[in-house]
Amino acid sequence: MVEPIFDYETQVAHPSGERYAVRAMGQPQSDGTWIGWLEFASVTEPERMLRTDRETSQPSRDAVAYWASGLEPIFLEGAFARAH
Repeated sequence: MVEPIFDYETQVAHPSGERYAVRAMGQPQSDGTWIGWLEFASVTEPERMLRTDRETSQPSRDAVAYWASGLEPIFLEGAFARAH
């Protein structure tokens, strides 16, 4: 089951000026590990969603949360570019 892990205060901007809210998501795997990725939702049109491929593999949900809590705005901007 997919779970929201971390909501960021930082938003990212598309070159058009449209702003996106950022959330880290996670999902357990059959071997007990977890994967994590980032989702970007348009602030003005929340149904407009972009997501990255897997950004991390971790041994637990807590480890994904720890990973997510340390991401800097520059990483979020790079991930947004990858999500396009």
